[in-house]
Amino acid sequence: MQRSIRQEKFRPATGSTGTASIGAALVAVALASVTLPAIAQDAAPATPPAAPAPAAAKAPADVANVKIAVLRQAVDAPAPLSLLDIPPADDGFSGARLAAEDNNTTGRFMKQHFDIVEVEVPVGGDAVAALKDLLAQDVHFIVTLAPADTVLAIADAAGDEALILNAGAPDDRLRGEDCRANVLHLGPSRAMLADALAQFMMWKRWDEWFLIRGSHPNDELWAAALQRAATRFGAKVVEERVYEDTGGSRRTDTGHVQVQKQIPVFTQRAEEHDVIVVADESEIFGEYLPYRTWEPSLVVGSAGLVPMSWHPAHESWGATQLQSRFVKQNNRTMSPLDYQAWMAVRTIGEAATRTKSGEFAPVRDYIKGPAFNLAAFKGQALTFRPWDGQLRQPVILGTPKLPVTVSPQEGYLHKVTELDTLGYDQPESACKL
Repeated sequence: MQRSIRQEKFRPATGSTGTASIGAALVAVALASVTLPAIAQDAAPATPPAAPAPAAAKAPADVANVKIAVLRQAVDAPAPLSLLDIPPADDGFSGARLAAEDNNTTGRFMKQHFDIVEVEVPVGGDAVAALKDLLAQDVHFIVTLAPADTVLAIADAAGDEALILNAGAPDDRLRGEDCRANVLHLGPSRAMLADALAQFMMWKRWDEWFLIRGSHPNDELWAAALQRAATRFGAKVVEERVYEDTGGSRRTDTGHVQVQKQIPVFTQRAEEHDVIVVADESEIFGEYLPYRTWEPSLVVGSAGLVPMSWHPAHESWGATQLQSRFVKQNNRTMSPLDYQAWMAVRTIGEAATRTKSGEFAPVRDYIKGPAFNLAAFKGQALTFRPWDGQLRQPVILGTPKLPVTVSPQEGYLHKVTELDTLGYDQPESACKL
């Protein structure tokens, strides 16, 4: 099966753009996490560079050619605590490539052809200039694997010329006070993830939480979402502590010895609680907590039991076939970022099929209209919320090896769909389009 993919590396130094191999930009983002904290401050084994993508095949004259850009921007952040958590160099891109193949399977019968243009923007690079270059190439569907500020800058610069599909940033403000009419959100927001976790905690009647959060801004946002979820579903945060990131190497020969002494002291004399809820999006300390706390404690949130859009062992609702195809193509399992990029590209393919068009305006309008839905191996058709552009979806809660449950939990009802019990419902939304 032929894939049509181009890879570009955006070079902002002189304001010019061009095409090149992945090269150094992929090394710069090889340590990016699912929520895009990426570059390591500690030395870590290098991941193999992504395989070069084949050159784009030119579609026949009677075939509509639909171009989709996947734009990824690297950001600075510490390395993951575990060597097992170092993301592959093509994280996100591989999911988009598989979705393009899926689109082209149907596209052959619809006289449609889907091209993927992969764009790397380095740390501090000018993503807006990269966007303008894409628009000049007649690329109007932009899948972003980038932080919130980059998504906003691209959306504001694009205006009505592009549809931005945010497949990376979980920030609630993108769905709230900073929402944009030309942006849709494929991954769950922090509020959705927190609500999914809270529903299961309440189902288990683990309603007294000891909240430990990191000291970085993203950790504070994740902690705020967890606090909101506790209030919303009737849990109580009995105590909150901050784990300060003091820097330094975290993977030395004696690191485990220091942690084994430090974590029990840090968690000593906590208020009585059912679970420790961890807000460590920056991956500084969360994985240290299981089995090291002063009292024996369940750990959920950023470690232990984790809410996520996708789990590499998810098998329900036909997911095994998607997992097996991804592994066959990439020799690794599918990450949440891969899945979110897959959904973004499949969204465009589904709309193009339904409208029988490869033109930007009709495909965009169908995606944003009431008739759109997406089959995504989660047991039901997924739809976009019209008030904030968020894709409604179940959230998987899992340990590193297995899924444990899927939220919404049984009994959480809603007048429209139970999926709207996750995240900000329309009456709660600050989005004013």
